[in-house]
Amino acid sequence: MEPVEGLRYKRRAQSTEETELSRGTDPAAGVTYAWRNLNVYAGGKGFLKKPRTHILNDVSGLCEGGQLLAIMGASGAGKTTLLNVLTFRSSKLEITGDIHVNGRPVNIRTIAGISAYVQQEDLFTGVFTVEEQLHFNAQLRIGKEVSEKERKRRVAEVIKELGLGKCAGTRIGIPGFIKGISGGEKKRLAIACEMITNPLLLLCDEPTSGLDSFMAQSVVRAMKRLSALGKTIIATIHQPSSEVFAMFDRLLILAEGRVAFLGTVDQAHVFFTRLERPCPTNYNPGDHFISVLAIRGGVEQECRQFVSHVCDSYRDSEGQDLDIQIAMAMKPPDGNDALANIKLPKSPYRASWANQFAAMMRRSIIEVIRNPALLMIKILQALFFSVIFGLIYLGVGWDKSDDSIIQNIGGVLFVFLTNITFSNMFPVVTTFSAVMPLFLREHWNGLYRTDVYFITRNLAELPIYIISPAGFVAIAYFMVGLRDEAASFFLAVFVIVLVANVGVSYGYMISCMAKNYQTALVLSTPLTFPLLLFGGFYMKPGTVPVYLEWVSYLSWFHFSYEALIINEWSGYTLYNYTINGHTLPILKGDDIIVNMGLIPDNFWVDVGAMIGLMVGYRFLAFLLLLTKTIR
Repeated sequence: MEPVEGLRYKRRAQSTEETELSRGTDPAAGVTYAWRNLNVYAGGKGFLKKPRTHILNDVSGLCEGGQLLAIMGASGAGKTTLLNVLTFRSSKLEITGDIHVNGRPVNIRTIAGISAYVQQEDLFTGVFTVEEQLHFNAQLRIGKEVSEKERKRRVAEVIKELGLGKCAGTRIGIPGFIKGISGGEKKRLAIACEMITNPLLLLCDEPTSGLDSFMAQSVVRAMKRLSALGKTIIATIHQPSSEVFAMFDRLLILAEGRVAFLGTVDQAHVFFTRLERPCPTNYNPGDHFISVLAIRGGVEQECRQFVSHVCDSYRDSEGQDLDIQIAMAMKPPDGNDALANIKLPKSPYRASWANQFAAMMRRSIIEVIRNPALLMIKILQALFFSVIFGLIYLGVGWDKSDDSIIQNIGGVLFVFLTNITFSNMFPVVTTFSAVMPLFLREHWNGLYRTDVYFITRNLAELPIYIISPAGFVAIAYFMVGLRDEAASFFLAVFVIVLVANVGVSYGYMISCMAKNYQTALVLSTPLTFPLLLFGGFYMKPGTVPVYLEWVSYLSWFHFSYEALIINEWSGYTLYNYTINGHTLPILKGDDIIVNMGLIPDNFWVDVGAMIGLMVGYRFLAFLLLLTKTIR
């Protein structure tokens, strides 16, 4: 028994090399997918060795073009493991056996070039319509050698094949935000997205899971239509209804990691009748077969003995005929077949960098535009807090002879910085972490590069983080009574906008660091609080312990606070200012800055430092996102 070629691989390459639109091939010919004596083991490796588990035991099977094969079995029977092996997604398992397509041994590169994989969880861009989602996939998954006209024709063809015409213009939807299409339509859309490339082989993981019987029928009926077009379709199915069960061309029943039966539905009835376990009249055959082979509590030993008897009976009878069919299917083809006409691209991405950028930029902008409520909330939040702070600190800077004006203005400016930072940072800590599953799936499917995704998300959201902080300053600045010079005002706007974007960069970094959005929210406060303490307001610069002074260089609060203080007081003179009971006829602004432990000439140094932090944190965020794509 030889190891399956290429089963130990990096998962990043999975499903990234898609087939052409069957140009030069005959779709009706289909492909024959055969596997023989597959054995799968888990454990027994690593520093902490776990007990070695035999998950699949000499599993053999066959599915020909134009057939719909359903893999069934009780929980723990090995259905998902078998599908993962057939889709080359089991890199952490030890696998032996043979896998052939049309008589040719295959590896991950070959199977990715001729197949498509519909995963159990439906992940989409909720603001897209069904048709837009399919056009998006067509633009990125069909090679650049195919014309735009041909792509549009293929999208229309898939919509018709999967029965999505009625909902083509309906948004997919976001639970709790945007009402969208039904569960059955989502599942058919998931299949349609994979069928865009017109693959010869389609593998589906639990396509009816979570659907009612009617929706499940519609999904399986769509799969049945595809098999009638010559496609080879293999799917794991959990608890099919009687109507769904009747649609299967062939049935593979697994029990305790072994093949209990493989054949047509009628042959299954004959087989179980021979074993004195006939399906009762008016009873769901699928439920009956799974129930017969289930391991029940309290009688585990008896159940396992019966399962072993069933698997042995199949192996010694019907299984003999199957072995002959598999041996014939694994013979090398005499001449050219469907595989001979398939070109396997060298790059994991079918679209060029420019096409990826255009498609992702369009999607990112649509995500912003079609969620106006969220956009308005961000802008109104900035305006609301600007009015609130303006009223709280109303006229603080109007009376320049007030002996508390220096302290009050310092407090106002630092409050501005903290509000702008947190109001812009916290909303983005979920930007990447919340959509990580969708990003990883699309990236591993070869739709787009990580840098394209990161850059387009940044650019699409950038206008929000310019308009929002600028609006905040425009209102609060004059209500508080800060320095009433045009240059000072616009420099303050510039600094505050820069602070907002540094905060966004830091939020992006936390988002890309976390495994999920809950973790990102938990990490955001403890990672930000130390930077706040070293901002220069709570601790006077120069008094920070030497061993912690480096933290201040990572704090945009430190640089922005100094920049705003310099902008407010540099070149300004206070007359008859009272301090500690003494009246000073003249107090120069540069002396105020020095007394606060700051450097009057550091304004543009601070601006440069903030730009450096903004770029640095975003670059670090990109690197963290990139590490998540390595498998």
